[in-house]
Amino acid sequence: MRINKNNYVDKAEKVIQKLVEDSKQKNRGKVNIVTTSKIRNLLAMTADIYNQVLVYTNEKLNEDISGRIEYLRVRFMYECGREALVKNFVEEADILPILKEINGSKKNYILFSRYMEALIAFHKYYG
Repeated sequence: MRINKNNYVDKAEKVIQKLVEDSKQKNRGKVNIVTTSKIRNLLAMTADIYNQVLVYTNEKLNEDISGRIEYLRVRFMYECGREALVKNFVEEADILPILKEINGSKKNYILFSRYMEALIAFHKYYG
């Protein structure tokens, strides 16, 4: 997995710092990265599944939840297609490959969800 419980916070911070720095260079010091509301929409979808995953008793997620995670990947790709700033954020954060790596694991999904929360926290702090 590209993230683990020991590095996801640092990775999230580096992603947001890089997006902010790249934006400042392109926009003469002005920060123009993905909006908080766009990220919150992505987190809301993630959190909805997270609530189901938390109460699920097995480590291996069932087909229904795994299907919802696959659909989440589709929604992320759709949002990327709608707005370049979202695409830049999703690519820089490695979100699509990380979603693929969940592979039906409860532990991996919880880690992904925490990574998303960390991204939003650093976006709020640096953005």
